Amino acid sequence: MDKTIGFIGCGNMAQAIMGGILKSGLVGRQSVRASARTQETLNMVREKFGVKATDDNLDVAAFSDIVFLAVKPDQYKELIESIKDSLKKESIIITIAAGITIEWMEEQISPSAKIVRTMPNTPSLVGEGMTAYCVNEKITDSDLGHVQAILESFGKAEKIEESLMDAIPAVSGSSPAYVFMFIEALADGAVLQGIPRSLAYQLASQAVLGAAKMVLETGTHPGELKDAVCSPGGATIEAVAALEKHQFKGAVLSAMEACGRKSKSLGE
Repeated sequence: MDKTIGFIGCGNMAQAIMGGILKSGLVGRQSVRASARTQETLNMVREKFGVKATDDNLDVAAFSDIVFLAVKPDQYKELIESIKDSLKKESIIITIAAGITIEWMEEQISPSAKIVRTMPNTPSLVGEGMTAYCVNEKITDSDLGHVQAILESFGKAEKIEESLMDAIPAVSGSSPAYVFMFIEALADGAVLQGIPRSLAYQLASQAVLGAAKMVLETGTHPGELKDAVCSPGGATIEAVAALEKHQFKGAVLSAMEACGRKSKSLGE
């Protein structure tokens, strides 16, 4: 890819994306530039990724054909105001913050700006991310190809309608946290029954990974896969019944509703 890529902000998500891009060979290290506030972060980025890192956001904005705004939602307005005059005319601006709409971005930068709104997740750190994204009408087919290639360098990516974006954090953006809690609970239960802690985490994590892979690779409905494990009068259906008595699904739905409300409010 004959493009320069910049990151303004170098937190975990920016590092995950940067790592995916470089590992895939989409561009070389000389084509990537990043900015951060602290010298500690700058030194870490230089050492870990071998790219140029600076505390000058304007430098990154002027350098980049594609620029990721990897800061918190409440920092977007101030950041955009400071860099918008340094952005290239045809640059693609990619957001990774909950609640920041395309319309709002166009108002802050320009109606002619090329905007991509994304919601990646932390499994991107191990190349298994799930990113939902939407684009404005200024993004060309060629631009879309570049964006898709970048997002798929650290996992899977799906283009969706923006009307669905506020719901994405609950189902894929924040949901790894729910899964981590589930793994922890499984491991606690295993330890309670005498299994060593390290082995408990390994067994629980692999079970979750394998179950997810079955859903993705077989295309079978999760309920049908669950039914296949539940022998009549067996231990698994006993466990499933216990989970339902404690409103397992209901608790997850409530968590997702809370996450969705909060995500939407972040952009207000």
